[in-house]
Amino acid sequence: MKDLQLKAAATMNLMCPRIACRLVLFLFTAGLLSPAGFSRGADVFRTGLEVVVADGFRELKGKKVGLVTNPTGVDRRLVSLIDLLAEARGVELKAIFGPEHGARGAAAAGAKVADAKDPSTGTPVYSLFGRNRSPSQEVLRKLDVMIFDIQDIGVRTYTYLATLIKVMEAAAKNKVEVWVLDRPVPIGGETIEGPLLSKSFESFVGPHTLPLRHGLTAGEFARLVNKERKIGARLKVVRMQGYTRRSWYGDSGLPWVAPSPNIPTPETALVYAGMVLVEGVETLSEGRGTTRPFKLIGAPWLDGRRLAKKLNSLRLPGVLFRAAWFKPSFSKFSGEECSGVELHVTDARACRSVAVAVHLLSAIRKQHPGKFKFRERAFDRLAGTDTLRKALEAGKSPTVIIEGWKKGLAAFLKRREPYLLYR
Repeated sequence: MKDLQLKAAATMNLMCPRIACRLVLFLFTAGLLSPAGFSRGADVFRTGLEVVVADGFRELKGKKVGLVTNPTGVDRRLVSLIDLLAEARGVELKAIFGPEHGARGAAAAGAKVADAKDPSTGTPVYSLFGRNRSPSQEVLRKLDVMIFDIQDIGVRTYTYLATLIKVMEAAAKNKVEVWVLDRPVPIGGETIEGPLLSKSFESFVGPHTLPLRHGLTAGEFARLVNKERKIGARLKVVRMQGYTRRSWYGDSGLPWVAPSPNIPTPETALVYAGMVLVEGVETLSEGRGTTRPFKLIGAPWLDGRRLAKKLNSLRLPGVLFRAAWFKPSFSKFSGEECSGVELHVTDARACRSVAVAVHLLSAIRKQHPGKFKFRERAFDRLAGTDTLRKALEAGKSPTVIIEGWKKGLAAFLKRREPYLLYR
């Protein structure tokens, strides 16, 4: 491989820039070059999936396997783990389980997903976001191992975490081992934000006592809930190689596969951490039905120019606002022209998207008090508490609201410490 890389470098020196760029792109997607153009050594980044593949599925030989996955469960060549397992000698892929949006990712947000057969392998696909949210005992009795390989985004409201809990609980009852093939936190593992979920607000979009932006990988989350919820699962986390808490998705060299239809880019994942709260405002569009969901926020009645001017005057770190107009093709205000703002992330590491959301909601409510209307139950479920909504309704300063999270976040940092796998 090293010889190939050296030859490629020498060749590129003789090429026109356009052709050289195409060659670099090919080598990168093929996994022959790292993002910086250096050779991929043993200590360079690998997902849990890539670690298992490099080991030749050795520990899965002779076992009957169930797989919880979606389109993100791929290697850097974009080959699905479904196909890799189906082709692996000595491994018997018995069942596939699909979370929200389905195993192949075709279903819309919140839409029920039906059981099916995988078109590529013929393997039965069981929905975990339809009539059942947990794998059935009937299917689990046929399995030795349940593998979870899904790219989470590090936000409490993302339902894949709730699915993971349900899988672990069902597997523990049926003495089936659970493997989590770990993947990066796309929005960084260092930063945590937002209110801590109160126990009374647990739901499928708030399955455990976490802040909105929690900074845990799926494997770390599994370790934490296995202990704190006393699940008792036989848990194995296949750790990533070359990953640190400071790593962001762009550092991995992995191509981005949308983990759900409305998270088309890693930047969207970052802003989603805060703008998901807009889903809980009846009279505001969060940009669903546009090409920039969660980056476009508005309504037919909103003054986008005035709002952008106000938000930019706050000089919030890592983000700028542009007055914008858009017409959603579905969801809130479908077919209506909306005025609002578009969020532009200027520094991802500096951006505190939950704090941005609080400032945005506060500003809109003050500028248009008669138009702003919460969906109280939905907003509180997303926030994980009713204190945020009540503070906004009382007209409290965003700065005061955000300061109020500090004690809970400090306690969470101590709680999560024993379960961290990466530094």
